[in-house]
Amino acid sequence: MNAAGLLMPLALLGIIYFVMIRPQVKQQRAHQAMLSKLTKGDRVITRGGIIGTISGVKDDVMVIELQEKVRVEIRRDYIEGKYEPKSAEAVSGKAASAA
Repeated sequence: MNAAGLLMPLALLGIIYFVMIRPQVKQQRAHQAMLSKLTKGDRVITRGGIIGTISGVKDDVMVIELQEKVRVEIRRDYIEGKYEPKSAEAVSGKAASAA
């Protein structure tokens, strides 16, 4: 096989890396950085849609308070991110424009 025959598969692998693999690795790093910045008192949302406030942080587990005296232990991996509710103005603006 000549050099030109090897160039095409290598170029294809390079394209696959930059289109699929590299963005995923970047996203994972950003998620890990966000998780490391979470502290007690932050409101978070889980991948399952549960919203609560961090009341404790252990090694790989966060204690999430859902209501007063209702606490759940959730693995750090299953925290989607900080919960930032939509403002009331944005929600009412959408409802007014839809009508």
